[in-house]
Amino acid sequence: MVTMRDVARLAGVSITTVSHVVNGTRQVADATRQRVLDAVARTGYTGNAIARSLVTGGTRTLGVAISLVANPYFAELMQAIEGEASAAGFTPLLIDTHDEADAERAAVRTLRSRRVDGLLLTPSHRASTTVLPELRQLGVPAVLVDRLPADGQFDQVGPENVGSTAALVTHLAERGHRRIGLVSGAAGLTTSSERAQGYRLGLHRAGLPADEALMISGESRVGPAADALRGLAALPDPPTAVVAGNNNMLVGVLRAARELGIRVGSELAVVCYDEVEWAELVDPPMTTMAQPIAEIGRTAVRMLLARIADPARPPRTVRLPARLMHRRSCGCT
Repeated sequence: MVTMRDVARLAGVSITTVSHVVNGTRQVADATRQRVLDAVARTGYTGNAIARSLVTGGTRTLGVAISLVANPYFAELMQAIEGEASAAGFTPLLIDTHDEADAERAAVRTLRSRRVDGLLLTPSHRASTTVLPELRQLGVPAVLVDRLPADGQFDQVGPENVGSTAALVTHLAERGHRRIGLVSGAAGLTTSSERAQGYRLGLHRAGLPADEALMISGESRVGPAADALRGLAALPDPPTAVVAGNNNMLVGVLRAARELGIRVGSELAVVCYDEVEWAELVDPPMTTMAQPIAEIGRTAVRMLLARIADPARPPRTVRLPARLMHRRSCGCT
Protein backbone atom coordinates (compact mmCIF):
# COMPACT_ATOMS: atom_id res chain seq x y z
CA MET A 1 0.00 0.00 0.00
CA VAL A 2 1.35 3.43 -0.97
CA THR A 3 2.07 5.69 2.01
CA MET A 4 2.70 9.40 2.47
CA ARG A 5 6.39 8.51 3.02
CA ASP A 6 6.51 7.05 -0.52
CA VAL A 7 5.05 10.25 -1.96
CA ALA A 8 7.52 12.39 0.01
CA ARG A 9 10.51 10.31 -1.19
CA LEU A 10 9.43 10.56 -4.86
CA ALA A 11 8.74 14.31 -4.64
CA GLY A 12 11.94 15.01 -2.71
CA VAL A 13 10.15 16.75 0.15
CA SER A 14 9.32 16.05 3.77
CA ILE A 15 6.32 14.03 4.92
CA THR A 16 5.06 17.22 6.60
CA THR A 17 5.05 19.05 3.25
CA VAL A 18 3.09 16.21 1.62
CA SER A 19 0.58 16.39 4.49
CA HIS A 20 0.11 20.13 4.01
CA VAL A 21 -0.47 19.73 0.28
CA VAL A 22 -2.85 16.78 0.59
CA ASN A 23 -4.87 18.22 3.47
CA GLY A 24 -4.67 21.88 2.48
CA THR A 25 -3.47 22.85 5.98
CA ARG A 26 -0.73 25.30 4.98
CA GLN A 27 0.39 27.29 1.96
CA VAL A 28 3.13 25.54 -0.05
CA ALA A 29 5.23 27.04 -2.86
CA ASP A 30 3.65 26.39 -6.25
CA ALA A 31 6.61 24.42 -7.63
CA THR A 32 6.80 22.24 -4.52
CA ARG A 33 3.06 21.71 -4.49
CA GLN A 34 3.16 20.60 -8.13
CA ARG A 35 5.95 18.08 -7.40
CA VAL A 36 3.83 16.60 -4.60
CA LEU A 37 0.75 16.41 -6.81
CA ASP A 38 2.76 14.73 -9.57
CA ALA A 39 4.06 12.18 -7.07
CA VAL A 40 0.52 11.56 -5.81
CA ALA A 41 -0.65 10.93 -9.38
CA ARG A 42 2.28 8.59 -10.16
CA THR A 43 1.92 6.52 -6.99
CA GLY A 44 -1.89 6.49 -6.84
CA TYR A 45 -1.75 7.65 -3.21
CA THR A 46 -5.21 8.26 -1.74
CA GLY A 47 -4.41 8.71 1.94
CA ASN A 48 -6.61 7.61 4.79
CA ALA A 49 -9.61 9.91 5.17
CA ILE A 50 -10.77 8.30 8.42
CA ALA A 51 -7.31 8.62 9.99
CA ARG A 52 -7.08 12.26 8.87
CA SER A 53 -10.51 12.91 10.36
CA LEU A 54 -9.23 11.89 13.81
CA VAL A 55 -6.66 14.68 13.56
CA THR A 56 -8.49 17.38 11.63
CA GLY A 57 -12.00 16.67 12.94
CA GLY A 58 -13.44 16.28 9.44
CA THR A 59 -13.25 14.07 6.38
CA ARG A 60 -14.04 16.75 3.75
CA THR A 61 -17.01 14.64 2.69
CA LEU A 62 -20.71 15.45 2.50
CA GLY A 63 -23.33 12.74 2.78
CA VAL A 64 -26.21 12.86 0.30
CA ALA A 65 -29.31 10.73 0.95
CA ILE A 66 -31.84 11.18 -1.84
CA SER A 67 -34.23 9.03 -3.85
CA LEU A 68 -32.85 8.69 -7.35
CA VAL A 69 -35.65 6.32 -8.42
CA ALA A 70 -38.49 8.61 -7.32
CA ASN A 71 -37.95 11.23 -10.00
CA PRO A 72 -35.37 11.98 -12.73
CA TYR A 73 -35.26 15.48 -11.22
CA PHE A 74 -33.04 14.17 -8.43
CA ALA A 75 -30.31 13.02 -10.83
CA GLU A 76 -29.95 16.59 -12.12
CA LEU A 77 -30.01 17.83 -8.54
CA MET A 78 -27.16 15.47 -7.66
CA GLN A 79 -25.07 16.77 -10.54
CA ALA A 80 -25.35 20.32 -9.19
CA ILE A 81 -24.52 19.16 -5.66
CA GLU A 82 -21.41 17.33 -6.86
CA GLY A 83 -20.15 20.34 -8.79
CA GLU A 84 -20.60 22.79 -5.91
CA ALA A 85 -19.14 20.40 -3.32
CA SER A 86 -16.08 19.65 -5.46
CA ALA A 87 -15.45 23.35 -6.03
CA ALA A 88 -15.34 23.78 -2.23
CA GLY A 89 -12.94 20.86 -1.80
CA PHE A 90 -15.50 18.34 -0.55
CA THR A 91 -16.42 14.92 -1.88
CA PRO A 92 -20.12 13.93 -1.86
CA LEU A 93 -21.02 10.39 -0.79
CA LEU A 94 -24.38 9.36 -2.26
CA ILE A 95 -26.82 6.72 -1.06
CA ASP A 96 -30.19 6.12 -2.76
CA THR A 97 -33.01 6.05 -0.20
CA HIS A 98 -35.55 4.65 -2.71
CA ASP A 99 -38.05 7.02 -1.05
CA GLU A 100 -38.64 4.41 1.67
CA ALA A 101 -38.40 5.26 5.37
CA ASP A 102 -36.40 2.19 6.42
CA ALA A 103 -33.91 2.59 3.57
CA GLU A 104 -33.65 6.28 4.37
CA ARG A 105 -32.80 5.61 8.02
CA ALA A 106 -30.22 2.99 7.00
CA ALA A 107 -28.70 5.41 4.49
CA VAL A 108 -28.35 8.19 7.05
CA ARG A 109 -26.74 5.86 9.60
CA THR A 110 -24.33 4.50 6.99
CA LEU A 111 -23.28 8.01 6.02
CA ARG A 112 -22.79 8.95 9.66
CA SER A 113 -20.60 5.87 10.13
CA ARG A 114 -18.41 7.23 7.32
CA ARG A 115 -17.89 10.36 9.44
CA VAL A 116 -19.30 12.75 6.83
CA ASP A 117 -18.97 16.40 7.83
CA GLY A 118 -22.62 17.09 7.04
CA LEU A 119 -25.68 15.66 5.37
CA LEU A 120 -28.04 16.64 2.53
CA LEU A 121 -31.39 14.87 2.66
CA THR A 122 -34.58 14.81 0.60
CA PRO A 123 -36.85 13.61 3.42
CA SER A 124 -39.38 10.84 2.87
CA HIS A 125 -42.97 11.18 4.06
CA ARG A 126 -42.04 9.53 7.37
CA ALA A 127 -38.79 11.40 8.00
CA SER A 128 -40.33 13.78 10.55
CA THR A 129 -40.87 10.84 12.93
CA THR A 130 -37.77 8.80 12.07
CA VAL A 131 -34.49 10.28 10.84
CA LEU A 132 -35.09 13.98 11.54
CA PRO A 133 -35.48 13.62 15.33
CA GLU A 134 -32.35 11.45 15.32
CA LEU A 135 -30.33 14.05 13.41
CA ARG A 136 -31.58 16.80 15.73
CA GLN A 137 -30.67 14.86 18.84
CA LEU A 138 -27.17 14.06 17.59
CA GLY A 139 -26.54 17.57 16.30
CA VAL A 140 -25.59 16.40 12.81
CA PRO A 141 -25.16 19.36 10.41
CA ALA A 142 -27.92 18.80 7.84
CA VAL A 143 -29.82 20.59 5.10
CA LEU A 144 -33.18 19.37 3.81
CA VAL A 145 -33.60 19.64 0.06
CA ASP A 146 -36.75 19.92 -2.10
CA ARG A 147 -39.23 18.65 0.53
CA LEU A 148 -39.44 21.16 3.33
CA PRO A 149 -41.21 20.51 6.65
CA ALA A 150 -43.17 23.44 8.03
CA ASP A 151 -41.48 23.40 11.44
CA GLY A 152 -38.27 24.95 10.09
CA GLN A 153 -35.99 23.19 12.59
CA PHE A 154 -33.37 22.48 9.91
CA ASP A 155 -31.75 24.54 7.20
CA GLN A 156 -33.72 23.77 4.06
CA VAL A 157 -33.94 24.81 0.43
CA GLY A 158 -36.46 24.01 -2.27
CA PRO A 159 -38.71 25.44 -4.96
CA GLU A 160 -41.61 27.78 -4.40
CA ASN A 161 -44.62 25.49 -4.94
CA VAL A 162 -47.79 27.29 -3.87
CA GLY A 163 -47.64 30.46 -5.96
CA SER A 164 -46.17 28.63 -8.96
CA THR A 165 -48.97 26.05 -9.08
CA ALA A 166 -51.53 28.81 -8.55
CA ALA A 167 -50.05 30.58 -11.59
CA LEU A 168 -50.59 27.48 -13.75
CA VAL A 169 -54.24 27.29 -12.67
CA THR A 170 -54.76 31.02 -13.19
CA HIS A 171 -53.32 30.73 -16.69
CA LEU A 172 -55.76 27.96 -17.56
CA ALA A 173 -58.67 29.95 -16.11
CA GLU A 174 -57.67 32.95 -18.23
CA ARG A 175 -57.97 30.66 -21.25
CA GLY A 176 -61.63 30.16 -20.33
CA HIS A 177 -61.40 26.82 -18.50
CA ARG A 178 -63.89 26.37 -15.67
CA ARG A 179 -63.34 22.66 -14.95
CA ILE A 180 -59.65 22.28 -14.09
CA GLY A 181 -58.41 18.97 -12.69
CA LEU A 182 -55.37 18.16 -10.59
CA VAL A 183 -53.35 14.94 -10.69
CA SER A 184 -51.62 15.37 -7.34
CA GLY A 185 -48.53 13.78 -5.83
CA ALA A 186 -48.01 11.16 -3.16
CA ALA A 187 -49.70 11.80 0.17
CA GLY A 188 -47.45 12.91 3.01
CA LEU A 189 -44.91 14.76 0.88
CA THR A 190 -44.71 18.49 1.48
CA THR A 191 -44.32 19.09 -2.26
CA SER A 192 -47.65 17.33 -2.87
CA SER A 193 -49.53 19.28 -0.20
CA GLU A 194 -48.03 22.62 -1.25
CA ARG A 195 -48.92 22.12 -4.92
CA ALA A 196 -52.44 21.07 -3.93
CA GLN A 197 -52.64 24.25 -1.86
CA GLY A 198 -51.46 26.24 -4.89
CA TYR A 199 -54.10 24.57 -7.05
CA ARG A 200 -56.84 25.65 -4.62
CA LEU A 201 -55.37 29.14 -4.43
CA GLY A 202 -55.43 29.43 -8.22
CA LEU A 203 -59.07 28.38 -8.33
CA HIS A 204 -59.91 30.93 -5.63
CA ARG A 205 -58.17 33.72 -7.51
CA ALA A 206 -60.11 32.80 -10.64
CA GLY A 207 -63.40 32.73 -8.75
CA LEU A 208 -63.85 29.01 -9.36
CA PRO A 209 -65.14 26.48 -6.81
CA ALA A 210 -62.90 23.69 -5.59
CA ASP A 211 -64.52 20.41 -6.68
CA GLU A 212 -63.03 17.46 -4.82
CA ALA A 213 -63.99 15.17 -7.70
CA LEU A 214 -61.48 17.00 -9.88
CA MET A 215 -58.56 16.24 -7.52
CA ILE A 216 -57.18 12.71 -7.86
CA SER A 217 -53.83 11.45 -6.56
CA GLY A 218 -51.35 10.18 -9.10
CA GLU A 219 -49.05 9.07 -6.25
CA SER A 220 -46.12 10.83 -7.96
CA ARG A 221 -45.81 7.87 -10.38
CA VAL A 222 -46.60 7.15 -14.01
CA GLY A 223 -49.14 4.30 -13.64
CA PRO A 224 -51.32 5.85 -10.93
CA ALA A 225 -51.29 9.17 -12.82
CA ALA A 226 -52.64 7.42 -15.92
CA ASP A 227 -55.38 5.90 -13.75
CA ALA A 228 -56.11 9.36 -12.34
CA LEU A 229 -56.69 10.84 -15.79
CA ARG A 230 -58.93 7.92 -16.74
CA GLY A 231 -60.95 8.66 -13.62
CA LEU A 232 -61.20 12.36 -14.46
CA ALA A 233 -62.22 11.61 -18.05
CA ALA A 234 -64.98 9.29 -16.81
CA LEU A 235 -66.69 11.99 -14.73
CA PRO A 236 -70.17 13.10 -15.88
CA ASP A 237 -68.70 16.59 -16.27
CA PRO A 238 -65.00 15.97 -16.97
CA PRO A 239 -62.34 18.68 -16.80
CA THR A 240 -61.28 20.59 -19.87
CA ALA A 241 -57.81 21.21 -18.39
CA VAL A 242 -55.50 19.25 -16.10
CA VAL A 243 -52.49 20.15 -13.96
CA ALA A 244 -49.98 17.30 -13.52
CA GLY A 245 -48.18 17.60 -10.17
CA ASN A 246 -44.75 16.46 -11.41
CA ASN A 247 -42.93 15.16 -14.47
CA ASN A 248 -43.54 11.47 -13.73
CA MET A 249 -47.26 12.10 -13.54
CA LEU A 250 -47.19 14.13 -16.75
CA VAL A 251 -46.03 10.97 -18.55
CA GLY A 252 -48.98 9.06 -17.09
CA VAL A 253 -51.44 11.77 -18.07
CA LEU A 254 -50.18 11.87 -21.66
CA ARG A 255 -50.19 8.08 -21.89
CA ALA A 256 -53.83 7.86 -20.74
CA ALA A 257 -54.86 10.73 -23.01
CA ARG A 258 -53.46 8.90 -26.04
CA GLU A 259 -55.14 5.66 -24.95
CA LEU A 260 -58.50 7.46 -24.63
CA GLY A 261 -58.11 9.31 -27.92
CA ILE A 262 -58.10 12.72 -26.23
CA ARG A 263 -56.18 15.37 -28.16
CA VAL A 264 -53.95 17.34 -25.81
CA GLY A 265 -53.97 21.08 -26.41
CA SER A 266 -57.31 21.13 -28.20
CA GLU A 267 -59.68 18.74 -26.41
CA LEU A 268 -57.77 18.81 -23.11
CA ALA A 269 -55.32 21.45 -21.93
CA VAL A 270 -52.43 19.93 -19.97
CA VAL A 271 -49.79 21.75 -17.90
CA CYS A 272 -47.20 20.40 -15.47
CA TYR A 273 -45.30 21.49 -12.41
CA ASP A 274 -41.81 20.33 -13.48
CA GLU A 275 -39.87 20.86 -16.64
CA VAL A 276 -39.05 17.87 -18.85
CA GLU A 277 -36.22 17.82 -21.37
CA TRP A 278 -38.53 16.46 -24.07
CA ALA A 279 -41.12 19.22 -23.56
CA GLU A 280 -40.51 20.76 -26.99
CA LEU A 281 -40.22 17.42 -28.79
CA VAL A 282 -43.88 16.37 -28.42
CA ASP A 283 -46.88 17.76 -30.25
CA PRO A 284 -48.06 20.05 -28.84
CA PRO A 285 -45.03 21.21 -26.84
CA MET A 286 -45.69 21.07 -23.10
CA THR A 287 -46.36 24.10 -20.92
CA THR A 288 -44.49 23.53 -17.67
CA MET A 289 -43.30 25.24 -14.50
CA ALA A 290 -39.53 24.73 -14.40
CA GLN A 291 -37.84 24.36 -11.04
CA PRO A 292 -34.38 25.95 -10.60
CA ILE A 293 -32.85 22.52 -9.96
CA ALA A 294 -29.20 23.46 -10.35
CA GLU A 295 -29.54 26.49 -8.10
CA ILE A 296 -31.32 24.41 -5.46
CA GLY A 297 -28.40 21.95 -5.43
CA ARG A 298 -25.74 24.65 -5.28
CA THR A 299 -27.60 26.56 -2.55
CA ALA A 300 -28.01 23.38 -0.49
CA VAL A 301 -24.25 22.78 -0.49
CA ARG A 302 -23.50 26.40 0.46
CA MET A 303 -26.01 26.25 3.30
CA LEU A 304 -24.52 23.00 4.59
CA LEU A 305 -20.96 24.37 4.54
CA ALA A 306 -22.18 27.43 6.44
CA ARG A 307 -23.87 25.16 8.99
CA ILE A 308 -20.67 23.11 9.42
CA ALA A 309 -18.68 26.31 9.95
CA ASP A 310 -21.19 27.76 12.43
CA PRO A 311 -23.34 25.05 14.08
CA ALA A 312 -25.09 27.61 16.33
CA ARG A 313 -26.51 29.79 13.55
CA PRO A 314 -30.33 29.97 13.33
CA PRO A 315 -31.87 27.62 10.72
CA ARG A 316 -32.88 29.16 7.40
CA THR A 317 -35.51 28.26 4.83
CA VAL A 318 -34.81 29.30 1.24
CA ARG A 319 -37.48 29.14 -1.45
CA LEU A 320 -36.35 29.61 -5.04
CA PRO A 321 -38.86 30.70 -7.70
CA ALA A 322 -39.93 28.43 -10.55
CA ARG A 323 -40.26 29.73 -14.12
CA LEU A 324 -43.22 29.32 -16.45
CA MET A 325 -42.23 27.67 -19.72
CA HIS A 326 -45.15 28.76 -21.89
CA ARG A 327 -45.79 26.43 -24.82
CA ARG A 328 -48.90 25.04 -26.56
CA SER A 329 -50.25 22.14 -24.50
CA CYS A 330 -52.30 24.68 -22.54
CA GLY A 331 -54.24 25.44 -25.71
CA CYS A 332 -52.37 28.62 -26.54
CA THR A 333 -51.04 29.31 -30.01
